[in-house]
Amino acid sequence: MRLRVLGTLGVLAALLVVVAAAAILSSASRELAQEVQINRVSALNRFAQLAYDAALDGDSGQLQGEMDRYSALYGEGVLIRLPSGTLRSGGLGDGQPEVRNAVSQASLNLSNTTLPPVQAFGSGPAFISRSFGPASQVLGEAVLEVKLDAARQKLRERYLLVGLGAVLLWLLLLLGAARVTAWVLRPVHRLNSAAQELAARGKTARLPEAGPPELRELSRSFSRMAQAVSESMESQRLLIADTSHQLRNPVGALRLRLDLLQLKLRSAEEQSAAADVSAELERVEEILDGVLRLASAEHRASEQQSGGPASSEMEVPDIDPFAVLQEETDRARPAAEAAGVVLELEALELQPGRALRLHCNPAELAHMVDELLANAIKYAPGTKVTVALRAREGAVSIEVSDGGPGLPAKDRAAATSRFWRSPEHQAIRGTGLGMTIVERLAKANGGRLVLEENPGGGLRALLEFPGTGSSGGHSGADGSGAGNPEATDG
Repeated sequence: MRLRVLGTLGVLAALLVVVAAAAILSSASRELAQEVQINRVSALNRFAQLAYDAALDGDSGQLQGEMDRYSALYGEGVLIRLPSGTLRSGGLGDGQPEVRNAVSQASLNLSNTTLPPVQAFGSGPAFISRSFGPASQVLGEAVLEVKLDAARQKLRERYLLVGLGAVLLWLLLLLGAARVTAWVLRPVHRLNSAAQELAARGKTARLPEAGPPELRELSRSFSRMAQAVSESMESQRLLIADTSHQLRNPVGALRLRLDLLQLKLRSAEEQSAAADVSAELERVEEILDGVLRLASAEHRASEQQSGGPASSEMEVPDIDPFAVLQEETDRARPAAEAAGVVLELEALELQPGRALRLHCNPAELAHMVDELLANAIKYAPGTKVTVALRAREGAVSIEVSDGGPGLPAKDRAAATSRFWRSPEHQAIRGTGLGMTIVERLAKANGGRLVLEENPGGGLRALLEFPGTGSSGGHSGADGSGAGNPEATDG
């Protein structure tokens, strides 16, 4: 935008400078013409007076001498027509069309003593003429050749000076336009950056009040709006967390009362109804736990992006992720066996004494891996689920892949939305928050979650983090691949 504004202002400044330079040069041209004209008209009047005296005396010798001296001094010709004949000097003859025209006008008692404006790159002389005689009687005509070469040279020098001055003035105007443009646009750029920051992080720093009064007022208004939006988002996040937390007490009390009620029920129908209520209560508890974890994950992600207190107070450790994968795989193995899932952890050795490492909170990494494993086991029973650690250039990824039915591309894109459930898996129990929590926790730790189709069928989930190099320790898998777990649970 700055270049477009500067381009427009530069063109306008150039037009202004050109108009000013043209006016100055036009005035200089007229000034030089008038200067020459005053000098030459004075000489022409003197020759006319001498010619009048010569016409009365009948002696043209003195007149001819004056004409010759003038032509020798200035290099300009003089032609005077007397009743007794025509006198010439400087090679000026009446055979030239311009001279004949000047003589004709003077013979009609029409004086032509005005010079046209000097043209810097013109050529040829100009001619002025007048008649002489008593009263209105014309005794003869005087024509003076005016050479404008010196005036043209002066005008060309002025062209050069004015051109240099115009370029300097244009550069100064362009510099001033750049300063003014920067002064005006700097608050606009800050406002644009703040708007993008607000959209990405939900908060932004207060804008400095700079620029024109209108933009200062706009900055103040935006800062007030951004603060209100940030406070509203934080209030909503706290409301969700507090509400979920507060609901746990009555839900816990309801669970206790239901358990006591079940002890008093005797018939099978009553026991079945109580079991249904208990199952729904368990679902409510799962949703509350999921909402609490999601609120915590979103808060962590927000603080990580904004560089707030949470990100500065919590030093993210440099960990060996393979140990976390081993622990979570062992923990998920009973559930996998119950679902007929073959759970496999790839453990390919790197160079001796080296292991992949990454920056991530170990508890949060464990929670992410647990969600991905639970998701794959739940939606791909009876298949093989593989967990692997992959190394890429400058990145470390954790891959969880399964051989289940998979998800189409449009469903994978929506899998990290809150409470989203795959239409094909609505009958399977879930809250629709699992993948959302994983995605937020990955972002909070500087990573990302990628979901894609597994080349062997099913889904593959990939948790990708910036790598921190390698050191002695456990093993990883040296390969590539992005993964997407089956994300029907959000």
